[in-house]
Amino acid sequence: MKQFLNTHNQDLSKFAEDNSSKYKNAAPFPSISFDNFFNPEFLDEVLKEFPDLSTQDAINFNDPLQKKFAGKGEKSFGPKTRELMYFLNSEPFLNFVNKLTGIEEVLYGDPYFSGGGLHEIKKGGLLKVHADFNKNPINGLDRRVNILVYLNKDWNEEYGGHFELWNDDLTKCETKIAPTFNTLAIFSTTSNSYHGHPDPLNCPEDRSRKSLALYYYSNGRPESEAIAFKESHNTLFVQRKDSAEDTNAWTEKKESQQQPIKNSLLKKVYYKIFG
Repeated sequence: MKQFLNTHNQDLSKFAEDNSSKYKNAAPFPSISFDNFFNPEFLDEVLKEFPDLSTQDAINFNDPLQKKFAGKGEKSFGPKTRELMYFLNSEPFLNFVNKLTGIEEVLYGDPYFSGGGLHEIKKGGLLKVHADFNKNPINGLDRRVNILVYLNKDWNEEYGGHFELWNDDLTKCETKIAPTFNTLAIFSTTSNSYHGHPDPLNCPEDRSRKSLALYYYSNGRPESEAIAFKESHNTLFVQRKDSAEDTNAWTEKKESQQQPIKNSLLKKVYYKIFG
């Protein structure tokens, strides 16, 4: 375990205890980010073996709401990446996530990396603000926590690509996290934990925004976290209020690919995006 972590957080249990209050009280929903979380030498090896996903057998999301590449599970991993991802699904790390978040239910990793694994966004790419799918597609467990590991060295502010957390009425980005090398972002996922990278990436053509994504699940969740959608749903894209986003981007998908979902509790209209 120690080979993966930096010197200041070798005791994961204490590190979780020290940061739990900050996590639970964060705006707009429980979340936190840590700089220099991992052993930088080890993470550098992970970066060196990160493939160009546009040349791999990867998933290419390319529509008005998302332009990104995602690896297909372990087939995209190099040996060091595999070691790190196994560690992030291991008992010690799962215990850390439980303690940090205060989630009482036992957390489980996803050995299939459904929707997770390697992510890459090229120049002009984006991921509009959304709430994540809420059930594991294989076992039906409830999605509770996301972890993102950023791998981008010498990342200039003008490149953009910040990870944004938005408030419930979509009027304000409450938290912005730069996707810089060795930054770890953790946040609780519900049907209204809105987040994304909504503006086109402005990096040079020979650069890209690289990250690792892991999702954690439990068997059931508190009623208070399920008020939006108790049933299974896919990714729910939402439009930022008073933004310059093209409204057509929300209606360009074919009729068969989107279904309006109305919910009186939230008084909003979402689109259920399939595939």
